[in-house]
Amino acid sequence: MFSLLNLQSLFGLAVIVALCWGLSENRRSFPWRLAAGAIGVQALLVLALFAIPGSQVVLSAITGAVDGVAAATAKGTQFVFGYLAGGDQPYVVGNQGALFTFAFNVLPLILVISALSALLWHWKILKWITLGFGFLFQRTMGLGGASALAVAANIFLGMIESPIVIRAYLDKLTRSEVFLMMVVGLGTVAGSTMVAYAAILAPVLSNAAGHVLVASIVSAPAGILVARIMIPEQPGQGGAVADYGSALKYDSAIDAIVKGTSDGLMVVMNISAVLIVFVALVALVNLMIGGIVIADAPLTLERFLGWLFMPVAWLTGVEWSQAGKAGWLLGTKLTLTEFVAFIELGKVPLEAMNERTRMLMTYALCGFANIGSVGITVTGLSVLMPERRDEVLGMIWKALFGGFVTTLMTAAVVGAMPAAIFS
Repeated sequence: MFSLLNLQSLFGLAVIVALCWGLSENRRSFPWRLAAGAIGVQALLVLALFAIPGSQVVLSAITGAVDGVAAATAKGTQFVFGYLAGGDQPYVVGNQGALFTFAFNVLPLILVISALSALLWHWKILKWITLGFGFLFQRTMGLGGASALAVAANIFLGMIESPIVIRAYLDKLTRSEVFLMMVVGLGTVAGSTMVAYAAILAPVLSNAAGHVLVASIVSAPAGILVARIMIPEQPGQGGAVADYGSALKYDSAIDAIVKGTSDGLMVVMNISAVLIVFVALVALVNLMIGGIVIADAPLTLERFLGWLFMPVAWLTGVEWSQAGKAGWLLGTKLTLTEFVAFIELGKVPLEAMNERTRMLMTYALCGFANIGSVGITVTGLSVLMPERRDEVLGMIWKALFGGFVTTLMTAAVVGAMPAAIFS
């Protein structure tokens, strides 16, 4: 049964598309067929992953696999860090919740999943899954082979790792295709971080691992649509053909594990550094504006972002009574990264946020579109295609907007679905 909240999400979907059209470089060239196809593919993927018979068994298996990886990672972390990582405590612990430490309980997951992803790529398991999605996007959404493969790789790899897969074709991509790659990269997440997000949300959201995986998959067609609306492809251009070979190769299983671990370490260090700096900057801003009292409480950046993003959260289908908290989470994602936003979402008491809002925010937060990712994207793409650095710099802020609204579009599509399919 459809409700007013479903219609609210549909209205939000229309507003998001209209905003992208308003920022388009060619408003006369609106991809109507692509818009219908992208939203249709999103809806079908959500239905396929949640509504078809047996899908809940698959999602439960994904959750079980994530729990298994988390438990195995905890063993390795405790071997290195002992009681600091939740091992046997040398003293009586009065507050068990205080034992959770982001550095020891979340970041090691990224190392393990990064190594596993590299190993699965070397064994061609992840590679064939990626090729399958690439073929789907190529056939259903009219992408060139190289762009389709990069988009598919973004679902499982990172926003910098995926261009490596099509490195031989980067110089052949049009401006529109480069922008598409940037938007999808910012609008999805890497496999290494998916498990970390799921671990954070597991205590407060049923099927958290399934929702996070679906969010990254479903956001890919949304990112394609957003990018094509904002920077349409010129007639007769684009469509670089790829032979679906890959520049991402490993010499052996051991080589894959070692290089995957090394790549994961770089991700962990980047995340740690960005979180330290951005959390410190927000605290500094709060100290400067803390003397301003509004509604009998000091003004903070979090409160300001909550007010600013309330209408945005409402457009995804969130009830207005909870839009303030949801808007704060969206603002936190944009300024402090999605990691902080997911941690804060996991801290929200069950009675303070209903299941629908919590689920919609999981989809809306599940993307790399934050201010810190701007520097990572520019740096990474500048290394891969230095001759196009100025072009990347000229599109990066528009790509950040595109990546941000990509996840909002995904949340709106999910919000428009009947609640029964998720139960």
